Amino acid sequence: MKSNIHPQWFPNARVSCACGNTFTVGATKEVIQVEICSKCHPFFTGEMKFIDTLGRVERFQQKQQVAKVAAASLAEKKKKKKEREEQLRTPKSLKEMLMGTQ
Repeated sequence: MKSNIHPQWFPNARVSCACGNTFTVGATKEVIQVEICSKCHPFFTGEMKFIDTLGRVERFQQKQQVAKVAAASLAEKKKKKKEREEQLRTPKSLKEMLMGTQ
């Protein structure tokens, strides 16, 4: 191994969580601050809660609402287009054709 290229190793680095839990690990930093740990993570605690520090859940829900509205308007446009095409395809009577050319 080359010397003087590796970071300093702290075998007893202290990790502090936002919930107040602290524990020690080996790391290249002496003190590590984290937002969530195994004591407060929903997967390990069994609670159903969203941990969203950047607003991702709200943005996703907003996108879902916009997509639902867009899908409804798109379905309405397709329905109108289909009705218009049906009107053009239906054969006209001789009287309708003669009245339209005058």
